[in-house]
Amino acid sequence: MPLTEAVDINPKVKLERGKDYLFVEMADLGENVTRVRSTTDKAFTGSGAKFSHGDTLFARITPCLENGKIAQFISDDSEAVGFGSTEFIVFRGRKGVTTTKFAHYLSLDPSFRAFAISKMTGSSGRQRVPVDALDHFVVRVPPIPQQAAITTVLGDLDDKIDLLLAMNATLEEMARAVFRAWFVDFEPVHAKAAGATSFRGMPQELFDLLPVDFEQSEIGTIPTGWTTELLIDQAEWVNGAAYKNMHFSDEPDALPVVKIAELKKGINSNTKFTATDLGERFKIGVGELLFSWSGSPETSIDAFVWAGGDAWLNQHVFAVRENGHKSKGYLFALLKHLKPKFIRIATNKQTTGLGHVTRKDMERMHVCSPPEPILEWYSRFADDIYAQLLSNLEQTETLKDVRNTLLPKLISGEIDVPDLEALTNGG
Repeated sequence: MPLTEAVDINPKVKLERGKDYLFVEMADLGENVTRVRSTTDKAFTGSGAKFSHGDTLFARITPCLENGKIAQFISDDSEAVGFGSTEFIVFRGRKGVTTTKFAHYLSLDPSFRAFAISKMTGSSGRQRVPVDALDHFVVRVPPIPQQAAITTVLGDLDDKIDLLLAMNATLEEMARAVFRAWFVDFEPVHAKAAGATSFRGMPQELFDLLPVDFEQSEIGTIPTGWTTELLIDQAEWVNGAAYKNMHFSDEPDALPVVKIAELKKGINSNTKFTATDLGERFKIGVGELLFSWSGSPETSIDAFVWAGGDAWLNQHVFAVRENGHKSKGYLFALLKHLKPKFIRIATNKQTTGLGHVTRKDMERMHVCSPPEPILEWYSRFADDIYAQLLSNLEQTETLKDVRNTLLPKLISGEIDVPDLEALTNGG
C-alpha cells in the first residue's frame, strides 16, 4: 500500500504555546544513528514539527537526508512530547495497520530514502522532500505479529549499539575528568597543600610525590617542579594527503579515503575509494587517533578513534601518532580536553562558516607536563580506556553492518524472521 496509508505522517500532537517542552534540533540527530534523546527544554511558540515518544524524525532537507539523519525520538517518559526543526517529517505507526516501531524501520529502508531524495525540489542547496510526494512510494505491510518479530530483531541490534555508545561516552568522560583534575585544576596538589594525606583515585605513592606549592609558567601557576611543553611536541601530526577526483577508483584493491564525513558517520555511500598510494604515512588502520582540524567549528573540530579498517587519510585531518613523549590514551584525553579551546581558535578564523586549527596554533600552545611517575600511571589508565573505546567501536561497526544488511531484507520480505532464526541456530 502507499506509505501514506501505511503510516501516520506528521500526526497531531497537542502542545500549548508558551509552555516548555523537549526540543530536538537538526544538529541533535547523529548521522546514521537511529535514535535521539533530548536534554533541552524550550518554550513552544507555535512553530516546528511536533512529536511524541517513539515517533521518527525524518530530515527532509539536503544534505541532512543524504547524510542519514533519521532517528526515533526516545524518552524515559513514554508519555513525553516535544517539538523541533521545521525540516522534520514525523512518522508514526497507523493504528491497526503498522506499529510505530515498524514505521521507524520503514523510514530507514535505503530504498525509501533513495526515493525521497529523488523527489526533492527547490533551489540548489535548499532542496526538500514534499510530503505529498510520499504518497507515491509503495511499501509491503506484513501482519502486526510479523512486524513485531521484525522490529524485535532490529531493535535488539540498536539496543546493543546504544549501550556501547553510552559506555564510550562514560569512558571518555572518565579519561577527561581525571586529566582535568590532575593536570589542569591540579586538585591533588591543592588537596595536599590544604593538609590532605591522600586523594581519591590517586595511588598513595604518587600522592606522596606531589609538591605543596605552585610556581608561575607560560600557562599560569603550575605545581612546583612541574614543566610545560608545546602542544606540537607532544606527538607527530601527519596531515592527510590531497586526494583528488583523478585518484578515485573502484578497483578491487581500492581503500576508502577518510575525510571529516567518514570520521562522523563511518564509511558510507558517499565515501570515495582509491588505489593510489600518495605515501605510506597517509595510510591508517584500526586504532589510529585522528584529529579533525578544519570545518564547521562546533561540529567538526574534534578527536576521533578510528575503527573503520585500513584506509587513506585525506587532508584536513591529522593522524596523531606517538613520538616517544606521550601515549595514545594520554593524547586522546589531552585533545578532548583542549576541544573547547580549539573550537574558539577555529571560530575566530571562520570564513563562510568554516574555521581551522593550524600547526602554528599548536606551536604557540603550551600544556602542562607532570613528573614521569605521575605521567606513567595516568598513561596506563588512559591507554586502558582507549583500548576499551576501540573495542566498543569495533563491535558497534559490526552491529551496524548487520543491522544495515538485515533491515532492507526483512522489510522487503526477502528473508523472514523464522528463516533468520533458523540460520543463526544452524538450521
